[in-house]
Amino acid sequence: MDLTAARLARISPSQTIAISTKARELKAAGKDIISLSAGEPDFDTPDSIKKAAIRAIEAGETKYTDVAGTPALRRAIAERFRADNGLDYTWDEVIVANGGKQIIYNAMVATINPGDEAIIPAPCWVSYPDIVALAEGTPVIVPCSVENGFKLQPAELEAAITPRTKWLLLNSPNNPTGAAYSFEEMRGLCDVLLRHPDVWILTDDIYNKLVYDGFRAPTVVEVEPRLRDRTVTMNGVSKAYAMTGWRIGYSAAPVQMTRAMNKLQGQSTSGPGSVSQAAAVEALTGPQDFIGTMVSTYQARRDLVVGMLNEAKGLSCPVPEGAFYVFPSLVGCLGKTSAGGTLIDTDEAFVTALLDEEGVATVHGSAFMFAGHFRISYATDTASLKEACLRIQRFCAALR
Repeated sequence: MDLTAARLARISPSQTIAISTKARELKAAGKDIISLSAGEPDFDTPDSIKKAAIRAIEAGETKYTDVAGTPALRRAIAERFRADNGLDYTWDEVIVANGGKQIIYNAMVATINPGDEAIIPAPCWVSYPDIVALAEGTPVIVPCSVENGFKLQPAELEAAITPRTKWLLLNSPNNPTGAAYSFEEMRGLCDVLLRHPDVWILTDDIYNKLVYDGFRAPTVVEVEPRLRDRTVTMNGVSKAYAMTGWRIGYSAAPVQMTRAMNKLQGQSTSGPGSVSQAAAVEALTGPQDFIGTMVSTYQARRDLVVGMLNEAKGLSCPVPEGAFYVFPSLVGCLGKTSAGGTLIDTDEAFVTALLDEEGVATVHGSAFMFAGHFRISYATDTASLKEACLRIQRFCAALR
């Protein structure tokens, strides 16, 4: 008898975590490694947030909380949605989870029946298809072309919808591309969704504060309030507040959806850590000015990386609107052989050889359901980014 359940065969380990793990192992073995594979801010959590956590510990706020999160945090989340996006949610429509990933898992597992379909524009975050598959649904991957800025077009969405469609998973700004939808682009998708009243939307806005050049990334319900009754608006403190390890994600949705997610969470993890929730209250209600400082730094890094990658032989790198990733094409490198003798016949071969020969860790595009590209995170210091890009230029120049 097999130990593992058949459902585990539907999913694969996270390939981004696998690359990061290999990079750490090589570094521990004494190799000179620059890791550009992790989706994690290099900024420290602001002091005001850390001090709020310390105060919570000292006040004895170390007990179980409500499964859906503390009332204080849920009210702070509702107010942040109101202040940032003009969304009117009550605190009982909000749930707090152990990171944004659990919000997505809760929503899919609580609603999907075998054979239900979830539309996922690609390139996409590696976990979306696996979460849908684990819920016994069918991921419907819709490739979004470079020519369209890696963004789903209304006609493509219309063509992907079938009688089995249960969800659209929309991520803006996007991981891995950094592409973000403008109000007008989002309006086109909303018009399609209005014609299909049985399709629910999960909008992953985890990077929505990390946008550049004056861009603003609107969320679905902000653009079309009539979709409110079938939208889960997800966000969290991980990226904008440099709090990845605190594990706080959250969403706002109609009460019946939030209750379903709460029921599932109550029989899995229960509520998030009490101290992390106290810190998140301070993040959402306290000073917000450090976000602007962080965004300015990221924008300068983005411009540096895009410029240097576009000077590399065989690479082509578009300019993203947000997040802290670039997603260059490596098609011009395919079919060649590296200085170390590796045939570059796939994007995975490219990133593996780049790590082995030049000590730069990135993630291949196929992990994000989009071959021929690779993802670089520029959430690291400028000196390391410059050195990494020089190594990438050298690696590409040596291909024959």
